[in-house]
Amino acid sequence: MTSSQQINDKSLSPEQREDLLNALKTRFEKNMHRHEGMEWEDVQAKLEASGGKLWSLSEMERTGGEPDVVQYDEKTGEYTYVDCSAESPKGRRSVCYDREALESRKKHKPETSAVDLAVSMGIELLTEDQYRELQKLEAFDKKTSSWVQTPDDIRGLGGALFCDYRFGNVFVYHNGADSYYAARGFRGALKV
Repeated sequence: MTSSQQINDKSLSPEQREDLLNALKTRFEKNMHRHEGMEWEDVQAKLEASGGKLWSLSEMERTGGEPDVVQYDEKTGEYTYVDCSAESPKGRRSVCYDREALESRKKHKPETSAVDLAVSMGIELLTEDQYRELQKLEAFDKKTSSWVQTPDDIRGLGGALFCDYRFGNVFVYHNGADSYYAARGFRGALKV
C-alpha cells in the first residue's frame, strides 16, 4: 500500500472496529436518557451494515467528541449520532468557521476550519435547532462554545454563529467567521 492510499483509507482494522463498537455500546448503555426506547442491538446492526460510517464515528471519537445516538427517524430508518462530550470536542478547537474565513486571515491562521474538518471526517456541523435539541438531553458546553451551521445571509456578511450553555440557557452568538479561540470548536452529527 502506498502512503497516499494509507492517507485516503477510510476503513478500520477488525480490532479498531471492535474497540469502537465496544466504546459506543458502553456509552449507549450508560446514557439511556439520550435514546429512550432504542435498543443497542438495532443500532449495532445498522452500524455493522454501514462500514464507512464507522470510520466517521471513529474520527468523532478520536477527536474527543464522545458520539452517542440521540435520535431515530422512523421514516428513513436512520439513527443520528451527535458529539456528546461535556465540552466542545478538544481535538476540534481553535478553528475558524470555513475555508473562506481561513483564507482571509493574513496572520496567525489556524490549522483548518470547522467546516473543512467536518467534511474530512464525513460529518456535518450541528444546526442551531440540533444544538438546542441536544441541550434538552443534558447541559453541554458550560465552559466552551461550538460553531453551528450559519445561514447564508449571515455568512455572506462575514459572520458565523456559535452556541454555548450558560446560566441555564442556550445562547446563540455571532462572531467574524475568521475568528478562532482555544475554547471554541464544533459538534458534529452523523446519520447512520
